[in-house]
Amino acid sequence: MKMLLFFFFFLLLNACQSFGQQVGDQGGSGLSGKQVVFAQASNKAHVVLKASLKQPLTAFTVCLKHYTDLTRAYSLFSYATRNSHNDIIIYKHKPNQYSIYVGSEAVTFLTPEKQSLERETLCASWDSATGLARLWVNGKRLPPRSLKKGYSISADSSIVLGQDQDNMGGGFDINDSYVGELLDVRMWERVLSQEEMKRALLDDNIPGNAMFDWETVNYEAKGGVIIERAWSP
Repeated sequence: MKMLLFFFFFLLLNACQSFGQQVGDQGGSGLSGKQVVFAQASNKAHVVLKASLKQPLTAFTVCLKHYTDLTRAYSLFSYATRNSHNDIIIYKHKPNQYSIYVGSEAVTFLTPEKQSLERETLCASWDSATGLARLWVNGKRLPPRSLKKGYSISADSSIVLGQDQDNMGGGFDINDSYVGELLDVRMWERVLSQEEMKRALLDDNIPGNAMFDWETVNYEAKGGVIIERAWSP
C-alpha cells in the first residue's frame, strides 16, 4: 500500500512540474530548437533576455523570427535604459509598417501590403557614426533611414521580448503586447556586413562574439509565456 501511494505521489508531482513548465514563470540558459509562445494579449507576459555589456552601444544588429495574425500594433523587441525606455525598439504598427526606435526617436519602413500569413524574419541595424538604420524583412532589404547620428546607447539595460517597456523592466501596456510565436532572437554590438547578413538570414553562425544568441542566452519567461519545441515554418 505504501509503495502504491508513493507511486501515485510521484506521478502527481511529475504532472504538476510538467504543468508548471508550460504556464509558470521559468528561466534558464539557451533556447536552441525552441520558441516562445504568447498565447493571448496581456500586460504581464514577456521574456527577459540577459546580456552583459561593458561599454555603451554605438551600433547594433538584431535579428528575430515571429509568426502572428495580429493586425494591430505590437512590440517585438524592447531595450530600455535609465536614460530612455525607448533606447531600442522593434515595433510593428500594422502588417506592412515597421518602426525602429533609437534613443526615443523612430524611423518608419513600409513594405507592400501582405496577403499571406507566414513566419517573418526581421533584421534591424543602426550605426551611430552614420546615423543609418536599416531593416530586412524576409531577406529583402528596405531603403535606409537616418536617426540619432552620434548617439550612444547605455550598457545598463533591460531587454524584453513581447512588450514595450515604459520603464526599465515594466510599465507594459496590453495594447502594445505581442500575440504569437517568437524565436531565434540574436543581437550583435555592430552592424553586420552584407555577407554576414546573408549568413544571419540563413541562421549560419557569424564569426565574432554576439551580445547574445538564441542557443545560449540567459532568459526568464514570465506572465504565462509558453516555451515549446519550435515548429517548422
